[in-house]
Amino acid sequence: MGHCDASNAEILVYTYREGLLAAVGHDLCLTVTRWKADVGADDTVVAEIDAASLRASGVSADDARKIEGNAANDVLAARRFPTITFRSSRVVRDGERARVEGTLTLHGTTRPCAFDAVADGASWRTEVRLDVRDYGIKPYSAMFGTLRVRADVRVTIRVPRA
Repeated sequence: MGHCDASNAEILVYTYREGLLAAVGHDLCLTVTRWKADVGADDTVVAEIDAASLRASGVSADDARKIEGNAANDVLAARRFPTITFRSSRVVRDGERARVEGTLTLHGTTRPCAFDAVADGASWRTEVRLDVRDYGIKPYSAMFGTLRVRADVRVTIRVPRA
């Protein structure tokens, strides 16, 4: 029924800092630049995300390269786990709202994942909160642990309305 990717939709990942030196670091918004999702006639969703395709904005070019490298190599282990996958098992629409249930495979771990989406003009929008520890990911830390990224991340998704 529909196909979307980074050319007509967006996935943003928000991370937050904590620790003694949190004021030194950055809360970040990372844009997923390589991904695709297909929505079937029965509203089923299959999405695949390139784990090495997160790009940082709002920081210097040098900082962006470091952050992107840390995200791909140290946090997501993209060489070992190159693809993040979501597969829906159930989608229930109620007018301008939809409940989507399925599984998310991240960092080699598959877990149930459910979220609510809301129609907003020409798009469907949703927000998913994840604790990366549930997927076997150790939150990033630097400077002997005095600067850390919180384990919970917020993912926002906007896709075209079919």
